[in-house]
Amino acid sequence: MKKITLLIITLTIVCMAWAQDKDSTVQVRNTYDMVDSLEVFLKQWYYYTGRDTICYLDDNDKKYFDTDLPDSVFKERVEKITTPINVVYNANVQKYLDKYVKRGHRLAPKLLGLSHQYFSMFEEKLDAYGIPLELKYLAVIESALNPRAKSPAGAVGLWQFMYKTGLNMGLEITSFVDERMDPEKSTDAACKYLKMLHNTYNDWTLALAAYNAGPGRINGAMKRSGKSTYWEIYPYLPEETRNYVPGFIAMMYMFEYHDLHNFKPEKIDFFEDVDTVMVKKQLHFAQLDSVLGIPVEESRELNPQYKLDIVPAINKNYPLKMQRKYISKFMELEDSIYNFQDSVMFSKQKITQAISDSKYGVPSGQPAGTNATIYTVRSGDVLGSIAKRYGVTVANIKSWNGLYSDRLQIGQKLKIYTKGAPKATTPTTTNSGSTTPQKLDPAYEYYTVQQGDTPAKIAAKYNGVSADDIIRLNGIDPSKLRVGQKLKIRKK
Repeated sequence: MKKITLLIITLTIVCMAWAQDKDSTVQVRNTYDMVDSLEVFLKQWYYYTGRDTICYLDDNDKKYFDTDLPDSVFKERVEKITTPINVVYNANVQKYLDKYVKRGHRLAPKLLGLSHQYFSMFEEKLDAYGIPLELKYLAVIESALNPRAKSPAGAVGLWQFMYKTGLNMGLEITSFVDERMDPEKSTDAACKYLKMLHNTYNDWTLALAAYNAGPGRINGAMKRSGKSTYWEIYPYLPEETRNYVPGFIAMMYMFEYHDLHNFKPEKIDFFEDVDTVMVKKQLHFAQLDSVLGIPVEESRELNPQYKLDIVPAINKNYPLKMQRKYISKFMELEDSIYNFQDSVMFSKQKITQAISDSKYGVPSGQPAGTNATIYTVRSGDVLGSIAKRYGVTVANIKSWNGLYSDRLQIGQKLKIYTKGAPKATTPTTTNSGSTTPQKLDPAYEYYTVQQGDTPAKIAAKYNGVSADDIIRLNGIDPSKLRVGQKLKIRKK
């Protein structure tokens, strides 16, 4: 009876996937070169997590890598990879070996470094589903291990699920939550989908091709060719799918043999001692920042499935990951966190702005020979005046910060790249562009905001002063403090 039930479930999933394919909304489809997409997704990941602008190794560092090898060496090594997946070497595979390995000094160290965050979890889940552990490399060619990756075709997450496929695989997708970006839940969904595809074709290369193009296109290619293996139906496949399996094999090679080419994983700091709490009421990441001192970027990195920095726990509880060191304090102050400036955090205006912010593009890198300055937007600022001040163009600022529009928000931080020494940005700016000192009321005691300060951290420095007191007294949005800002603490 259990076998019959499992068969019915499997056939149901297959039918949903095939129906989706007929509707031309197939599983995952980018229309641009896979190598280009990896670089785009890497930039997105660095930008989203608040890290510095992505920096690649200088071309001169290429001399440290051992990549100038004859194709015969690559062929011999590929054919020695031990895996249940049918791995072959040919000219198409070598094309991607050239990109990932011979010219891999741009991508390899970063991808190797990022793999330390997810590969152990991937392997555990792949093993639980009884499918090859080497399928972990699929997430690399899909998303560059960026859980927030989004392709021009609309595929999202580590495993690049399209909207309908994600829903069919049981992932929640709403205005606030997208579980295609939840590393663990999306990996479970990918394992289920891959196992289903393998049960259908009994061949891992065909399963990979179907993951890329959809079962309908694979079935059509098999019917037109009269053949039943990936390399036999290869000429009948879409161009991207013809590149997909060779690209996967080349990425597998890069990870399996990276040490032989002297590729070293880039050191990337991840949050390791992490646990999960259940959120019972609506919560904004800025509330965690203000009350517990957890930076918004940290909450984003650990919880990429929350699209607008909001955990929408209204009708049900939602999981939230945080470093273990914060959990006891979260439990102690849970109600205070939920209530902290909730009318501000969940106002229609703030949510509308969050939706606008989520549509930012990918920022360009820092130009060679320039210095980086972080400018904090103040009342009256416009892009034109900021650009004039730094001797750059409005287009420069928009490109460096991934901005689509000219709209700015007070407290927003902009990256500015200039030649020569960085310019100071501490004075306040009037609408005319001139700088004037902030007017202070002599009846009050003031505090000068430092890097990393939150209202909670500032209040802790003073007896009898709460974070809420500081916010009310200064009429501020706690998520938009700026270094050098003067805050009223209490009357003298």
